[in-house]
Amino acid sequence: MTRNSDFDLKTHTVREFNATLHAAEAGSFTLHNPGGAHALACGVNAPLAITIKGHAGYYCAGMNKHAQIQVEGNAGTGFAENIMSGVARLTGNASQSLAATGCGGLVVVEGSAAARAGISSRGVDIVVGGDVGHMAAFMAQAGRLVVLGNAGAGLGDSIYEAEVFVRGTVDGLGADCEEKPMDAESTSAVADLLEQSGLDAEPSDFKRYGSARKLYHFSVDNMDDY
Repeated sequence: MTRNSDFDLKTHTVREFNATLHAAEAGSFTLHNPGGAHALACGVNAPLAITIKGHAGYYCAGMNKHAQIQVEGNAGTGFAENIMSGVARLTGNASQSLAATGCGGLVVVEGSAAARAGISSRGVDIVVGGDVGHMAAFMAQAGRLVVLGNAGAGLGDSIYEAEVFVRGTVDGLGADCEEKPMDAESTSAVADLLEQSGLDAEPSDFKRYGSARKLYHFSVDNMDDY
């Protein structure tokens, strides 16, 4: 089923909006007056084009598969949480836990993100045009986080095989996170993600961070880092 529909939360409910998205197999959908409502466009499982014109609350675009979702405003906790595929874009700022546990797809925040951006990511690519708060990429298992601004304290704490690229300053690295060489492959990866996100920066300006691999296996010598 293909649909092209406009919704307005002054006259429709979140349940009605989401139910229509879940029933559609293709089409374009626009939501007006979201008013910071929670769980908008969650669990979409089709290649839909969804535009939310205004601010969203918690867990907007959560569990997304295949859809292209754009929020023209800010979003609360857990934007694009557990995203599987597709693209989730935010033109404003994101609250904490951006794209938490994301398994795939691309998440773009044109503004800044608060604490724990990319926490426990499992394969999602995240590009943030501004800054990220403390503990970004905490326990990140796979995927990439690109930050055009600065990063707060505890970057990459207990990180596994995810990669983090920061153009600005880093307030401090978390346990078992270290700076790594910015080789040709890394520069190419950043260039590709910048192109996909539509954000402008010079790839060679970024520094790369990842796991020092000292915490993979228990060692009494590293007891203070656990």
